Amino acid sequence: MSERNGFLFCADPLRLSRPDPQFAGELAAARAAGGQIALLDHDALLAGDAAGAVARVARDSGPYWYRGWMIPSARYAELEAALGARGCTLLTGAIDYRRAHELPGWYEEFAGLTPRSVWCATAPGAPPPTADELAGLAAPLGPGPGIVKDFVKSRKHEWQEACYVPELADAEQLASVVGRFVELQGTFLSGGLVLRSFEPFVAGGEARVWWVDGEAVLVTAHPDTPGAVAVPEPAFPREAVGRLGLRWVTTDLALREDGVWRVVEVGDGQVSGVPAGAEAGILFAALASIAPR
Repeated sequence: MSERNGFLFCADPLRLSRPDPQFAGELAAARAAGGQIALLDHDALLAGDAAGAVARVARDSGPYWYRGWMIPSARYAELEAALGARGCTLLTGAIDYRRAHELPGWYEEFAGLTPRSVWCATAPGAPPPTADELAGLAAPLGPGPGIVKDFVKSRKHEWQEACYVPELADAEQLASVVGRFVELQGTFLSGGLVLRSFEPFVAGGEARVWWVDGEAVLVTAHPDTPGAVAVPEPAFPREAVGRLGLRWVTTDLALREDGVWRVVEVGDGQVSGVPAGAEAGILFAALASIAPR
């Protein structure tokens, strides 16, 4: 077993013997930190072949952080089992991955720091809730604008048609946006449907704080807005991160128009994007050296 934690990166789908070039900079940082590198066939995992996906991982090669593209929670559980069959472990187990990756898993700990939210389970391919059902779901949020998303992602690039609802109390309007969102997500809909109160944030993008064992080790821009952003004092969500109790998570923070910093999203650090140009060496050094639990 390696004395330092390993990193399981996505392989290049065109040549599985080499890493995905999208993660080349991070892989170099992980290697510089002394971490062992292994490769995962992400396409095989998503297709249901978890054993084939980890076939290149050496047996009994130690604990790993996964680092790569998003994985549905059910597939992540299959990955954990397939690695276990090879005598390897993931430093973030499947239960903890789901808690960080899906909004219902982290929301309670961050209530008061993040926009109010309600949700319901919805299977991919199932019809969306009716207008009456949506009205009942949205009622605790009260009147006002809102956002539609699933347990993991929104469709903010289709803002008007599949994300933003000008008035949650307008059941027909809400049903229209939800219907379009569900249609566009299709088989990629994750977990279920989420409605969130809309809060106006100042222009300039979000900040992403990277937490390892409850400590903020890196602050970057959000990958969607990689330019300069106002840097928050990351201490304000520290207690909530501590209550969540997960080893590697991210919090996306934005400044509301009234000057209050808010948590927009929480995510599993393994699948959170690093913006172009960010120096992640300090992050991978912390991950490589942390003791397994």
